[in-house]
Amino acid sequence: MLGPTALAAAALLVVAGVPKVADPGDLVRALRSTGLRVPPLLVRGFALAEVLAGGAAILLPGRPAFAAVALLHAGFTAFVLRALGRGGVVASCGCFGRADTPPTRSHAAVTALLALAASGVAISPPTDPWWTTGIAPSAITPLLAGLIAFLAWQVMAVLPSTTPAAIRSTGRA
Repeated sequence: MLGPTALAAAALLVVAGVPKVADPGDLVRALRSTGLRVPPLLVRGFALAEVLAGGAAILLPGRPAFAAVALLHAGFTAFVLRALGRGGVVASCGCFGRADTPPTRSHAAVTALLALAASGVAISPPTDPWWTTGIAPSAITPLLAGLIAFLAWQVMAVLPSTTPAAIRSTGRA
């Protein structure tokens, strides 16, 4: 199960990185809310590195690509824990669009698990790309990866909006 989970981790980097390349403002504000001052150009470059690392892990699976995916998700875990320790970020980091996605313990747990899965694949990478392993595995692996990525996104971006405090703040209570 490490393969599909690591592939999901890579895909999430691409999906979360593209909006930040286009507009790094949300992440710049989120970083500032935790006491980190990073210029927008550097944030945009980091987001581009996210997209490239995720894309490389999907298209050219191997140690370097999955090591980069693991390091990025470990860094996100550290950022979420920092944000939680400081009372949370004021606004969305831009990873999942414009909706506010406050840091949660479940978000930290998901990024940590994604980092561990990518680390496992970096330590013992596949001998062949996922799409060359036969018809059934090449169809099942991306389907499982897509399901895992969707569920991870649900935990990180949707679940926080279902808390009683989030519901009260939108006037839906």
